[in-house]
Amino acid sequence: MAKTRPGGIISKPKTGKRDLESYTIRGTTKVVRAGDCVLMRPSDTGRPSYVAKIEAIEADSRNNVKVRVRWYYRPEESLGGRRQFHGAKELFLSDHYDVQSAHTIEGKCIVHSFKNYTKLENVGAEDYYCRFEYKAATGGFTPDRVAVYCKCEMPYNPDDLMVQCEGCKDWYHPACVDMTIEEAKKLDHFMCSECASDDDVKRSQNGFSASSLAEVKARLFSILFPFFWRFIFVALIYPIYCA
Repeated sequence: MAKTRPGGIISKPKTGKRDLESYTIRGTTKVVRAGDCVLMRPSDTGRPSYVAKIEAIEADSRNNVKVRVRWYYRPEESLGGRRQFHGAKELFLSDHYDVQSAHTIEGKCIVHSFKNYTKLENVGAEDYYCRFEYKAATGGFTPDRVAVYCKCEMPYNPDDLMVQCEGCKDWYHPACVDMTIEEAKKLDHFMCSECASDDDVKRSQNGFSASSLAEVKARLFSILFPFFWRFIFVALIYPIYCA
């Protein structure tokens, strides 16, 4: 999907280029360096800012500063498009590189690992996350598989509320277990239907065993009690009576 990105600057090699350690974003005091992630102005003002990782910064003999960048793609820019499990702040690190004027940099941002993003207490406008690398030409992803959860067997979307079963430890979307988000937020404990059924079976089995044992003892007592007194009479009282 290279057409979704501004075209790279194509020019003949020139002498006098030098590498720069940093660049101060025009109109700000923010400094960017190689390895930083930045927001870059799109050619279409109706589009959101592009996100890129700076690979190198250089200036020519006229002091024009350019940056070599590696683009991040949003899910809707990929060949597969946006899917249910893609978060609003999710990006794919692509294999698409370009050289752009440093003047197109609008600001800095942070692209977190997926694990670190899920630990954020507050997500700011500058926070994004990445869990896939993306091949722009083929639409392939690395890794090509991730863990799935819930009955719907979908990868985790950090934007969606999920509840964890205390039995199997799996995570579930409230809607997938016939529950509203409001109801899920009020839960102190949750058991999925399978674990709840297993728990009920265990309780009923334990209850049946205990009650059955009590019933057996009661029935044995009612049956043996008359014989017990007959034995006492025949063995002890009757000989005395006959004497």
